[in-house]
Amino acid sequence: PPGERRLYSNAGFEQLGDHIAKATDIPFAEYLRQAVLEPLGMTGTSLEGSPAKDGVSTVEDLLRFAAEVQAPRLLDPRTVADAMTVQYPGTKGVLPGYGHQNPNDWGLGFEIRAAKSPHWTGSSSSPRTFGHFGQSGTFLWIDPAAGAACVALADRAFGPWAVEAWPPFTDAVLAEIGGR
Repeated sequence: PPGERRLYSNAGFEQLGDHIAKATDIPFAEYLRQAVLEPLGMTGTSLEGSPAKDGVSTVEDLLRFAAEVQAPRLLDPRTVADAMTVQYPGTKGVLPGYGHQNPNDWGLGFEIRAAKSPHWTGSSSSPRTFGHFGQSGTFLWIDPAAGAACVALADRAFGPWAVEAWPPFTDAVLAEIGGR
């Protein structure tokens, strides 16, 4: 039943894309390009298929997106707030690569660090840190307390290498910028 267990769902992102396509009467990839990518100057980003897994981007473009999330001018601030605010508080679940978490907090689209341990954003990131990582071995996180964002793109799929490398990498980034 809803609200009892949290699992990441590619199908959920595909349904969202379908819903937007039906509501706007244009394919989701085209809507994304016209409504978000072009206005933000994300010229190196495209959606080549499923909204759940087929996006292609650059570090520069993802940092443009992170800047927009931190200080929305195009995106509705209420939508951004929902994305980085826990939805269904207290729901337990699995954080891929990091095991069972109780709670396993998520906003609308972003995973929220909260008190999770172990966690892909290391031990220095604030509980307010939110972001997303995927099977492509890529991540983006934003730590509002540190006023920082980080993007990493990889040439190999998520796996044990990422579970081992990402937390100390994040801790080093935050130490370097003085965020923690």
